[in-house]
Amino acid sequence: MAPPNKICLVVVIFLSIFSLSSLPTSAIIPKANVSLPIPSSQLVENLCNGKAIQNRRFCLKALSTHKVIAAMDTTQLGTIIMKLGAANAKATLNVYNEIIKKPGSPQALKALNCCVEAYKYAILSFEMVSSGLVEDPQTANYDVAIIGPEISNCEKELINAKVQAPRLLAGNRFRKYYVSMGYEITSTLELENPNEY
Repeated sequence: MAPPNKICLVVVIFLSIFSLSSLPTSAIIPKANVSLPIPSSQLVENLCNGKAIQNRRFCLKALSTHKVIAAMDTTQLGTIIMKLGAANAKATLNVYNEIIKKPGSPQALKALNCCVEAYKYAILSFEMVSSGLVEDPQTANYDVAIIGPEISNCEKELINAKVQAPRLLAGNRFRKYYVSMGYEITSTLELENPNEY
């Protein structure tokens, strides 16, 4: 026969397991207000694996909304990407405008103004491409591609003026990512409809 201590231990374990099993799971596992990542669609996966994509993780994260996942075709996905690019450019433009109001050197002001113009151009281009995807993806592809050099010029100006602003550099990096996503989606549209344009 087993010693009384072992029997007591087995009874305690059995009763503990039995009593916990009758509780609802929310008593054991507290409810957390955590949003689970949305699984990407095949359209998004294909896009984010494209050759022009500069940052796959950024692409997947930026395109992990319900609206994007619901996109039924490449044109809808492209339109959403262009709108996201324009919205992101507007947010970065606001940061530039905020920084311009602060005192700084004439070189810094010149660089910041160069970037403001580049971002205004980027916003207009993304909005224009958004509306032109259906009519002419080849022109849309070109319009997206030329945003990149504008942002590169902005970066050069900031570096030459020794402007230290991590938020601006992050905005420029994100802009490049959106440009690469826009370029990839417009290239895909060109390939899907080669004879229409």
